[in-house]
Amino acid sequence: MNYEAKVADLSGAPRVAEDVEFEPARSRRRRIIIGAGIVLALLAGGALLLYGGGEEAPFQPQAGEQVPTVTVVSPGQTSVQGEISATGTLAARRPMPVGVVGEGGRVVSVLVEPGDWVRAGQPLLVIDRSVQTQQAQSSAAQIEVARADAELAQANLDRALQLVDRGFISQADVDRLTATRDAAVARVQVAEAQYRELLARNARLNIVSPAAGLVLERDVEPGQVVSAGGTPLFTIARGGEMELLAEVNEDDLAVLSVGATATVTPVGSGKTFTCQIWQISPVIDEQDRQGVARCAMPYDPALRPGGFASAQISRGTIVAPRLPESAIMSDERGSYVYIVGQDNRVERRDVTTGIVTDQGIAITGGLAGGERIVVRAGGFLNEGDRVNPVAGDGGGQASAQ
Repeated sequence: MNYEAKVADLSGAPRVAEDVEFEPARSRRRRIIIGAGIVLALLAGGALLLYGGGEEAPFQPQAGEQVPTVTVVSPGQTSVQGEISATGTLAARRPMPVGVVGEGGRVVSVLVEPGDWVRAGQPLLVIDRSVQTQQAQSSAAQIEVARADAELAQANLDRALQLVDRGFISQADVDRLTATRDAAVARVQVAEAQYRELLARNARLNIVSPAAGLVLERDVEPGQVVSAGGTPLFTIARGGEMELLAEVNEDDLAVLSVGATATVTPVGSGKTFTCQIWQISPVIDEQDRQGVARCAMPYDPALRPGGFASAQISRGTIVAPRLPESAIMSDERGSYVYIVGQDNRVERRDVTTGIVTDQGIAITGGLAGGERIVVRAGGFLNEGDRVNPVAGDGGGQASAQ
């Protein structure tokens, strides 16, 4: 029996008995620790509810609800400088085609070249007038012949008047001589008129500049025979003034006004010029739906008629909210945006768009500027949807309510 007891002792029977004895105590301690943790959690939650009830709770979606996050901005009121981009052709503002106004003839010499400045009345070319000169001399001689006849008729009448009192000449003879004298005087007047006419015709052979300006084109050479009704021999820009024939679509053309300024940049030139609109076309082209705005500017060597140029035309300044193009949508009812309300639900707001700039589109009606407006993803939303708004760059505060 003692041997067996020792064997039992060596086998660790007392240790087994010890484990069985202390197992319930460990379970109790674990349960106590878990219970204490639960109590602390409940106390912390109660304190949070008690002391944090006055603070605004962050937006939390309802269980099972998928709420999209959207970027919103509050644009405020901005001074928007409107510009219209246009292209067109440079031209002389007042081109003056100059041609033959008389009977013409053979060109003897050309006195000006393209690029020359001319004054009013300055000769541009010389036409051979040898025949016309002889005709003028003949007409001058005819005046002298008529004057001699008139003087002879007057002398005959004077002698007859001296003899009529003596009865040698009847009154009928006096009347006849008076008529002869009057006819001779009239022939003198006719000859003088014909002479002046020839002089005027010869003067019209001089091709002169009708006004001061810049010679743009020359289409005549010495030896060429020219006549009235032919193509213009010269083209002159009156005063050297130039203009841009800016092609503008009909929507932009409707908001332009005479006096608006523009910045013109000719192709191939690093220079920019300021011009002023002086005429707006009353007609719209049926094919491309564009009209022409004529923008005048003073002469500069870099402005070459027929050249191509681009222009930025000012269309005035307004104070209004400005939104990126992605925030504005449209349907059959017109343009609109989505606004995030106080309960973070999307509302539709109809708007009126105005000036379009590189920074965005001005809103001339429908917004005050302080609203929270969805910048993107508006096409995936419906009115009344609940969203999680996040303030974007340049927008107002978009904290959830």
